[in-house]
Amino acid sequence: MSDKETSGTLFGVPYNFERPSVGRMLSAYWKPGEGMLVEKPFGVGYTLNLANWRSWVILAVAGVMFYLESEKGGESEAENEPVEVIVDDD
Repeated sequence: MSDKETSGTLFGVPYNFERPSVGRMLSAYWKPGEGMLVEKPFGVGYTLNLANWRSWVILAVAGVMFYLESEKGGESEAENEPVEVIVDDD
């Protein structure tokens, strides 16, 4: 077996490649008293702390943006039509 580290930080960014468990996954996303971002339970970087109200604001804004983009995509068919471009070589 190799003696490689499965968790730590690299250039200030946390990583964790230990086998995930259900308890660790659930406790990683709900940490009352901590900031909006917490270390991911598996992988590289940070994730949202759902015990922080700011995370819910971020999720709501992302949901609204996704909804508006999906509604906009069905309305405008003119965006997919070819456009004539005239170049004047004066």
